Formats: sequence, structure tokens, C-alpha cells
Amino acid sequence: MILQPKRFKYKKVRKGNLRKYIYNSKLDFGEIGLKSLESGLITSTQLEAARQAISRKIKKKGGKIWIKIFPNTPITKKPGEVRMGKGKGNVSHWASKIRGGAIIFEVCGVNKKIAVKAFRTGGAKLPVKTQIFD
Repeated sequence: MILQPKRFKYKKVRKGNLRKYIYNSKLDFGEIGLKSLESGLITSTQLEAARQAISRKIKKKGGKIWIKIFPNTPITKKPGEVRMGKGKGNVSHWASKIRGGAIIFEVCGVNKKIAVKAFRTGGAKLPVKTQIFD
């Protein structure tokens, strides 16, 4: 299950720049959360790998997981050995631009010790530094 939007207004978007940090990040649904400490791009496959790792650790004990980010930015790539110019490449995958301090996952209904262990394994799958907080 790779996350990507069903419909989108523009097929290709400009890169833009990532803002540095969000200071007022708080939990909305869960009791324990995983937040990023630095800004960056998280692809849909990385997000899915982290979700699977977290749900594997939590599944036996029950509980609910919320994914707070969605990969809605198309990332384009030109094929290898193609000359410069001739426009922008085709969409290769989808990613989510996140700022430092943004909440990525939330969990509730699980023992805190198990949730911390799950978030450690899930955070290892992501390309940004993460922190567990409650």
C-alpha cells in the first residue's frame, strides 16, 4: 500500500525550500508520538516501512496508530544517460516535505515501554532524526 494522492491539480511541482522548525507541536490523538528533529523529505516507501515496523511491534498488544503526514509532493527524475535540457522528467515517486518538530506518528492504547521500542525501530527507517515524546 504505497501512499499517493488520488487526484492532484498539477502533475509536477517546483522544488521550493524547506522551512526549519515547528515550535508548537503537540499530540492530537495519541498518548505517545514520534516527531522529526530536522526538516527533510520522507518518501511514501520510507513512511510505509516505518509504519510496518511500528505496527509489527504494537500488533500483539492492540493499540491504534495515526500517520500525521501524507506524501503529496511528486518527485520527478529523468532517466539515466539522457542529455541536458528537454524539460522536466517524469514523476518517479511521491514524498512528504516535513519540517523539524513535525509529528509523524502517534500511538495510543499501548504500554509506554512497548510504544518507545516500536518508535525506535520505526524511526530507524526514516531519513531524518526523530525523537519520541509524550
